[in-house]
Amino acid sequence: MDTMDRRHFMKSSVMGASLSLLSSSPLTAITRQAGPSPGAQGKVITRPLGRTGIELPVVSMGVMRADNPALVRAALESGMKHLDTAHGYQKGNNETMLGELLKDYPRDSFVISTKVPPDAKDAFLANLDLSLERLRMEYVDILYVHGLTAGDDVLSPSTLDALRVARESGKARHIGVSTHRNEPEVIRAAIRSGVYEVVLTSVNFKQDHYPDVKKAIAEAAAAGVGIVAMKTMAGAFHDKERTKPINCKAALKWVLQDPNVTTAIPGITAFDQLTENAGVNHDLAMTEEEKSSLVPGKSEGGLYCPGCSGCTERCTKGLPVPDIMRAYMYTYGYRDARMAQDLLAGLRIAGDPCGECEECTVGCPRGFDVPRRVRDITRLTSVPAEFLL
Repeated sequence: MDTMDRRHFMKSSVMGASLSLLSSSPLTAITRQAGPSPGAQGKVITRPLGRTGIELPVVSMGVMRADNPALVRAALESGMKHLDTAHGYQKGNNETMLGELLKDYPRDSFVISTKVPPDAKDAFLANLDLSLERLRMEYVDILYVHGLTAGDDVLSPSTLDALRVARESGKARHIGVSTHRNEPEVIRAAIRSGVYEVVLTSVNFKQDHYPDVKKAIAEAAAAGVGIVAMKTMAGAFHDKERTKPINCKAALKWVLQDPNVTTAIPGITAFDQLTENAGVNHDLAMTEEEKSSLVPGKSEGGLYCPGCSGCTERCTKGLPVPDIMRAYMYTYGYRDARMAQDLLAGLRIAGDPCGECEECTVGCPRGFDVPRRVRDITRLTSVPAEFLL
């Protein structure tokens, strides 16, 4: 058996054993250049981003899972001038891909944001420098400290100092914070700081605490803090088997009915997704059919975890259950096991963290079988990363 045959055999064996857990995004097979024609549907709807002075289309491009420059180029041509990436996406390759593409574009023709994980001041700023090097840029338009979930962390003097340095040095025009859960607390802490200009927050129709999220967003808007929405599609499917799709266009429109949300950054990995999302930039009106399509999903457990944190308090090992559930959603909802594996690595999850527990003390108000999902998704930690590419 030659080297290539042996490699193919090994990859097939691992993927067969892990079933759909290792199903990866099909976007690497996308080669066609076609995309929505600029201006084909009329004027793009825009909104101001808080006090930043930036005006953005209501739908922007989340680039995190995209690796096809032609797809990003088509997004820009459609009017999606705002591109969102992060220091850790695709182990840095996402920023590198954007840097290679955008070097040929006038710097004022697009708005780019990146996210750097919280760290000591010098380490945070060093990671920002690396992101700028990958992006081939002297500055980013929006720099977020990535993935904070507690008000105290948002107000950390060290974090605020690092962000101020980044802005004053000209490496970030505007600074913000991103959050996947506990959104109202994070948003309100950002407002109190008087420093943050933008909050990137989860917002979707499946959030049980959406009324408080909406109220906090309104408070931010009144204070001049711009709001960017993510996780708008709540996992894209209601079930692991992907037999019950969420009406993603309706879910996106639903979030944007709130005028205090400047823009949303749905992850786009295919041209048909781009065409659908770009259409929302020209028409935010929801049909009765779109409204009704979301109603059943509000009561279904689905793949999206709203991060109530009750499970974390009950877990005897103190596992970051909401974040592990996010990895589960990435794998089964988005078909991106690579991103899920990166998330688990960042959480320092290895092996079967539930293996020593005779009985699980965690209960989930959404009815998630938490130990089963944890065991299912943490199998990824033992799979070589090359098999997920």
